[in-house]
Amino acid sequence: MTSTTPPEETGAPRQPPGLDTVLGKTMAILNSFTLDRAALTFADLQQATGLSKATLHRLLGDLFGARLLDRVEGRYRLSKLVFELGMRASVERSLFEVALPFLEDLYEGTHEIVHLGVRERDEVLYIAKVGGHQQAKSPSRIGGRMPLHATAIGKVLLAYAPDSVRERVLGQPLERRSARTVTSAAVLRAQLESVIASGIAYEYEESAPGIVCVAAPVLDVNDHILAAVSVTGPISRFAPDRHATAVKAAAAGVAATLARRRPSARAD
Repeated sequence: MTSTTPPEETGAPRQPPGLDTVLGKTMAILNSFTLDRAALTFADLQQATGLSKATLHRLLGDLFGARLLDRVEGRYRLSKLVFELGMRASVERSLFEVALPFLEDLYEGTHEIVHLGVRERDEVLYIAKVGGHQQAKSPSRIGGRMPLHATAIGKVLLAYAPDSVRERVLGQPLERRSARTVTSAAVLRAQLESVIASGIAYEYEESAPGIVCVAAPVLDVNDHILAAVSVTGPISRFAPDRHATAVKAAAAGVAATLARRRPSARAD
């Protein structure tokens, strides 16, 4: 009998549709836009997608007509409708709304950057970032992504991920983001075991030079991970181990509030 178990239940990554389908071509266009490349020309999109001029022109017209893209001075941008649709994502919106007061309290106690992130495939997806005018120059951005192995928040998400996800990440080359990024699977595995034992993960200049971080998991009543909370600061003034208890308390507060509001859910 063919298995009907959804990929998210097994930890296997969901595969995007290929370019042989209209949906695949459309997703290739939408995924061409990034935080650093928010406005793209027709030539940019053709280079990014590899689509023919005729196909790209037709699909851009459809996306513009559907209000998913805007066109300004010869460049295309994701529209406000895309933002609106993203805000309707119920799980992340509920998580953000519940977590925000705890993140703000954590910021007031540290005056450093506070993050809330979830796992999306093999990356951290940042859904909240709270920081002041003198915050450290962190590579993280709301809606941005980072490798799981290169950040404290990512190590937490990876440590509590399904075994298949953890083994997949450990079994592939680990991207070096800085001179101190952990690229040894054996070293990373030992760190993940420590995260499970202590409920805390650390990063020391692994995502970017000069940045240190401490993170803790947001767990449901069955100890399945929903998200993770972290505090990031410059190595010149921030000692992450001194704030481990506060970060764990904030994560636990988010978890307790979520448990009162909705049934537990397991992250994909």
